[in-house]
Amino acid sequence: MKPEISRDTRLCMSLAGRPGNFGTRLHNHLYQALGLDYVYKAFTTTDLPAAIGGVRALGIRGCAVSMPFKEACIPLLDELKPSAARLQSVNTIVNEGGRLVAHNTDYVAVAALLAAHGVARSTRFVLRGSGGMARAVLAALVDHGLQGTVVARNARAGRAVAALHGLPWQAELGGAGEADGALLVNATPLGMAGGAEAAAQAFPDDWIARATCVFDVVALPPETPLLRAARRLGRPVIGGDEVSVLQAVEQFVLYTGVRPDAAQIAAAAAHARAG
Repeated sequence: MKPEISRDTRLCMSLAGRPGNFGTRLHNHLYQALGLDYVYKAFTTTDLPAAIGGVRALGIRGCAVSMPFKEACIPLLDELKPSAARLQSVNTIVNEGGRLVAHNTDYVAVAALLAAHGVARSTRFVLRGSGGMARAVLAALVDHGLQGTVVARNARAGRAVAALHGLPWQAELGGAGEADGALLVNATPLGMAGGAEAAAQAFPDDWIARATCVFDVVALPPETPLLRAARRLGRPVIGGDEVSVLQAVEQFVLYTGVRPDAAQIAAAAAHARAG
């Protein structure tokens, strides 16, 4: 049984441009199931330095970081663990006695999913995106043994992300033939609930039909326009909610020092998805 909230309760939180309930429900469900004296709350901010300063000053144990703060928060932190330093992208901050230490659990989640879904190492990919999440996804793809192309409208960021791995960049999708046998990966806000492009499908139908698998890292909604199209066209999919669960569990372990078992994770994920 989880203790009643008191002055000793440890607070964890998230910072996102568009806060959702998924992480809040998953973490709090696990605290309850494991009897841990923690509580989790989602926030947004228009003053990132003040928000990060609050994490430090108030002794907030952990802070998940989502778009658009994954790179902007870096100068405000004390230490970057190798996962965050390599990617220059942060999705997790752990408060170690007033020192803010950065991690990236997105990479861990994506790497695990590529293996779990049996993505062949000979597969070529086309990745859309150039932000912090794209950096984590791209590193996991390359470390899995894949090669491919980065597509990003932002030329400076797109070239920089692709150059980290010696890969080609292009501003827009080319002909559908580029999708033949490819893993199509969306690491942009296209299709994200509540956004200006919530109805957008990151790859067109003729691309999806030629692909070997479709991976959308957008977590909300769980069924994005891209994933719906892929299912309609009979393509295997990897969803952003899968990434959300795995990366959140790794955050949970960093914050609490406790690793839930598979049944507890499955129950928490089901609870989070129902909210």
